[in-house]
Amino acid sequence: MIQSYKKNPQIDDHYHSILIGSGMGSLSAAAILAKEGHKVLVLERHYTAGGYTHIFKRKGFEWDVGIHYIGDMQRPKSAMKKLFDYVTNGQLKWADMGEVYDRIIIGDRSYDLVKGLKNFKEKLISYFPEEEQAIDKYINLVFSANKTAGKFYMNKALPPFISKLTYKWMSNPFFKYADRTTYEVISSLTKNEELIKVLTGQYGDYGLPPKQSSFFMHATVAKHYFGGGSFPVGGSSQIVKTIDPVIEKAGGTIIINAEVKNVHIINNKAIGVEMTDGRIINSDHVISGAGLQTTYEKLLPEEIIIQHKLDDQVNKVNPSASHACLYIGLEGSPEELKLPKTNLWIYPESTDHDTSVKNYLENIDSEFPVVYVSFPAAKDPDWINRYPGKSTIDIITLLPYDIFKAWEGSKWMKRDEAYKELKEKISKRLLEKLYEQLPQVKGKIVHYELSSPLTTQHFMNYSKGEIYGLDHSPGRFRQKFLVPRTPVKNFYLTGQDIVTAGVGGALFSGLLTVSALTGKNFMKKII
Repeated sequence: MIQSYKKNPQIDDHYHSILIGSGMGSLSAAAILAKEGHKVLVLERHYTAGGYTHIFKRKGFEWDVGIHYIGDMQRPKSAMKKLFDYVTNGQLKWADMGEVYDRIIIGDRSYDLVKGLKNFKEKLISYFPEEEQAIDKYINLVFSANKTAGKFYMNKALPPFISKLTYKWMSNPFFKYADRTTYEVISSLTKNEELIKVLTGQYGDYGLPPKQSSFFMHATVAKHYFGGGSFPVGGSSQIVKTIDPVIEKAGGTIIINAEVKNVHIINNKAIGVEMTDGRIINSDHVISGAGLQTTYEKLLPEEIIIQHKLDDQVNKVNPSASHACLYIGLEGSPEELKLPKTNLWIYPESTDHDTSVKNYLENIDSEFPVVYVSFPAAKDPDWINRYPGKSTIDIITLLPYDIFKAWEGSKWMKRDEAYKELKEKISKRLLEKLYEQLPQVKGKIVHYELSSPLTTQHFMNYSKGEIYGLDHSPGRFRQKFLVPRTPVKNFYLTGQDIVTAGVGGALFSGLLTVSALTGKNFMKKII
């Protein structure tokens, strides 16, 4: 382990900023602050840093928990590439997934989403030649929606008085797209339900099916991958490993096994944090990357919650979907097993996405509404150096939290046989889906284990085991309180709840939070 991961490192009495949680939002904010010369302390309650970017190892394998692919990394001038390069000093490297990044599978039919806008468009038209006009309009709308995002998000970082004055001007063009559902927009272009199903085949990347999700959320994900998909060379653990030296250079550090009890507040001003062991660490600013609900329900004194009616804010938003991930270890290299780099999105043939989700939530023995299969060992060119003769596969599906309520409060890895039997039943069903697509891996699996929403709850501290923080419905984007500043002086939020789902959204949230905290336009400086 690198030095800052030690359980008992030297902790100073005072820092410029303390960041709660070590997810992508906190890491991004910490790195940007460090490059301004600020000494920061990142506190992680678990034994490993990185949030959804962390890895875990078992039985001689390693799995990436939250990163399966990232878009825009093959374009040197893309905003995301520039920001990643900035917070890692250009040390994080990315491997191109190749021509086909996603394959949408509906029954016995499959549709490839291919790298490059021109290629993407031509491929779609080859599948749906009669829908060329609709496909053209769809692509134009995706770009139009994305163009409105910059001003909307920068408004969140402005001083409150200026933000209020400019809110309508900077936000109304955005709401033209964010207020409508994905299905509402795309069904206005075409009545071809198969095309709609294909165009929305990545809805698992943001957690809500087309009739519930905001079209803006769909558009930002779709555009994100037009340039193809990429995977971090060396695995997603390289993210925290390349950001950590940036933080250390300014005298800061990342500490694991360091749980914050609450934010230390005096006269409505954050002056540090109190740890679960009773120690108080002082700072000029405190930034929480723990998510809106966890922050307001668990990390603030009750009198602050009442004073600012923060429970009202929590009640106005909903958690995103919870999920299961089956982590699989296989004997044989990716080449020997003929594992693709392409992600597979597998859907039922007979129903649309929303109906499939509804049926499944009513009865989880129904057909899975979505099965996502990722091949991290094939995507990472460094994998064969670390794990020769071995491979990994991840399979993700929707899994409602409520079916695990009976085990609330039980301890990770110490739950009863009924819990294990339920997980095994789900695992076997997911394996059958895998064998339908890659029959050659049957008999090659030497280890598998399923994470449940309780696993996510344990590691990510999300109350319902949600994967994307708050849901991405049209109503979510209308909540004016989803901004970096809070009603408590010198206390800020970061992470995907103030931007959008996923690593990319969390990465940019760090930039917004630091812009709000310092009053500097880091969008202009970095991008």
